Amino acid sequence: MIKASADTKHLPLFEALASEVRLNILKLLAIKPMNNKDIAEQLHLSGAIVTMHIRKLQQAGLVHSEMVRINSGTHKLNSLAATSIEIALPQLEENMRAMHEVSVPIGHYTAFEVHPTCGLATTSQFIGHFDDPRYFLSPERMHAHILWFGKGYIEYKIPNYLLPSQQLTEIEISMELSSEAPGINPNWPSDIRFELNHTSLGYWTSPGDSGSGRGSLTPEWWPDNINQYGFLKVLRINEEGTFIDGLKISDNGIQALVLERNQWTFRIAVDEDAAHVGGLTLFGKDFGNYNQDIVFRTYYTPN
Repeated sequence: MIKASADTKHLPLFEALASEVRLNILKLLAIKPMNNKDIAEQLHLSGAIVTMHIRKLQQAGLVHSEMVRINSGTHKLNSLAATSIEIALPQLEENMRAMHEVSVPIGHYTAFEVHPTCGLATTSQFIGHFDDPRYFLSPERMHAHILWFGKGYIEYKIPNYLLPSQQLTEIEISMELSSEAPGINPNWPSDIRFELNHTSLGYWTSPGDSGSGRGSLTPEWWPDNINQYGFLKVLRINEEGTFIDGLKISDNGIQALVLERNQWTFRIAVDEDAAHVGGLTLFGKDFGNYNQDIVFRTYYTPN
């Protein structure tokens, strides 16, 4: 999902959508990846015109392209880089909910227990060696923008900025994540469990470790045959329970949490006794399809 607003920085996205030709290209790519020549033939356009439209769609983050080998030849295939767009329109100040927001970099975890396959990387290089959990202790981990493991957990301490005069109403946690298969495998389910302040919130089953095309933000040096992009998932914890993308996964809500004045403890785990032990990949900024780290929001009203 692409998240946009009325900010002028999103003008390339709106301009890309303001074209019947480009909308038709998106419809074609929803069927299957295609090269510029095939698109030109389908839409009865010249190759130069199609190249111009593809470039605008790429700049908007709607399409990504990669070189692939087909029948002993190399072809540049275009495919969709997003499945949906969420546009937040301006709101009257009185209608906006008060909140505190913290963006937590992927490498800023405070505790972990991981088992191979595992690893982590910055935007420019791998940290240490593959499948060696010792490198999760490396000081370089603070600069990690992606990490993965076969089973275990990763845990983050997040500051609690709520004041005594502010009444907590809802917590929202969003992140891009997927399973962790050896290499890539879109059919590799994994039960990923979430825990906040040592209270289990439930789990979400990731369908696999995606690699059909490169992540739209993934650095050029990153290999094609490992984790490319994940799924943007949004956890909401309120008085009614815990929800992920609107689907209730647990009755444990705000009232079940042991509130600590100074911090939150957030754990993401793949348990050894889960029905699907398919590992976990966490994507941060400059990796995958969503340019964000773990975003933690606490909504409140005056007490």
